[in-house]
Amino acid sequence: MAIRTIPLSRLETDLGRMLNECAESGQAMIVELPNHHFLTIRPMDPEDEDSLTDDLLANDAQFQALLAKSKASPRKPFGQQV
Repeated sequence: MAIRTIPLSRLETDLGRMLNECAESGQAMIVELPNHHFLTIRPMDPEDEDSLTDDLLANDAQFQALLAKSKASPRKPFGQQV
């Protein structure tokens, strides 16, 4: 996989375009922060999507609270207008 290094300032200038470019090209980006630390942004492998979803469901407290609230609410049949 190709990797490109960019400064944080370039990512900040056009975040949406840079992220779309990363996702569409499949090319990872290394972002250099001002304190000379680095982080990686890479497109997600479609095979990893299920495990990511499972991790989010298992570890996201806000989602778990929303799920509990939903389970506690009365059920409405499909097709019923709200």
